[in-house]
Amino acid sequence: MVILSLNTSSNLYVQFAFTSLGAKIDMDINKGPGPYVFKINGQVHHRIGSLLPDEGKSPVYAQLYIYDTDNEVENRISIFDRDRDYEGDNEIDRRIVEGLVRMFDAANELVKSFRAARDLLVQNNSCRQLRLRLLHNRSKAAPQYNAPTGSKIAALIVGDFSEEKKSPDIIIQDRGGGLRRISNLHSNYMALQYPVLFPYGEEGFKLGIKYSHMRTLRVKSMDEVTMLEYYAFCLQQRSCEATKLLCGDRLFQQYIVDAFASVEENRLRFIIKNNKNLRSEIYKGIHDALHKGDFDRNNVGKKVILPASFTGSKRYMVQNYQDAMAICRFYGPPDLFITFTCNPKWQEIDDSLAFIPGQKANARPDMVSRAFKLKV
Repeated sequence: MVILSLNTSSNLYVQFAFTSLGAKIDMDINKGPGPYVFKINGQVHHRIGSLLPDEGKSPVYAQLYIYDTDNEVENRISIFDRDRDYEGDNEIDRRIVEGLVRMFDAANELVKSFRAARDLLVQNNSCRQLRLRLLHNRSKAAPQYNAPTGSKIAALIVGDFSEEKKSPDIIIQDRGGGLRRISNLHSNYMALQYPVLFPYGEEGFKLGIKYSHMRTLRVKSMDEVTMLEYYAFCLQQRSCEATKLLCGDRLFQQYIVDAFASVEENRLRFIIKNNKNLRSEIYKGIHDALHKGDFDRNNVGKKVILPASFTGSKRYMVQNYQDAMAICRFYGPPDLFITFTCNPKWQEIDDSLAFIPGQKANARPDMVSRAFKLKV
């Protein structure tokens, strides 16, 4: 396998992604001095298109693994040239792109599945209605840590196929159909967006992951791993495992933000589906709307109440305010306003970074945040 440094350009490695990142990225935050920051706004979602581009359009993302693969390197470099404003005027080393292409062809099972669809299209030009199905539930007999295989990841479907039966699998058709959103509960959700961090097409989070049978008393009655616990487990550094994810530099920071957005979306999804079961106040939504003079029924939607346990919600802020006022009522108003900042030169941070030679503090925001919270 080709070993490459991930410090060249995060945008270059994103060009090898199968899916697009649907989010508003703040480009102005990195124009000034200071460490690199990946900042986004709005809802985050991954989208995937068809196997082949529409007539008159250039191939992008997953289409680059199928369309005009004889000029694949040039096509990927040209896409980076169009997005040059994202990373400045850095030139792309052709050898890095060629090395990544060879590495994915040899090791990544997702790439092999797309290459198989390409071969089928080339062999039979009249083969229309070809679809690639990325499976969600793989064989339960194989442990989580086993290397994936192509037959367990994807399946090629030739001919007519009906999607009337609901399934979490990703169905990619040959042409048209527009961009389709991928659920963050799909096992290949992260592997499709970050193939460099998951070079084998490893399986990610999905529902139904059981806890390991350990001799510890669990307070919770749950027997399945939550999304937050899974990503927290992935961010831990272990001497017995590879550190390719932690060595991702800027791409690793994007992965952390993406994972946090998925956790937040999962929490909101749970609140929406269980809003009636949560102990919330009874709001007279229609009465309040009419009292405010809002007579347009299209503006009167279904109210979803965010509980105080959801960080950043209105009830969360009101609860913290009431707690602060209760403290002031008992002890009196505060005399000092203390700001506690983090120093990346702390000895604890330097000792943690020493396990991976050459790594700097700005490449490990997880380690800096962990040390900061321990200090607090």
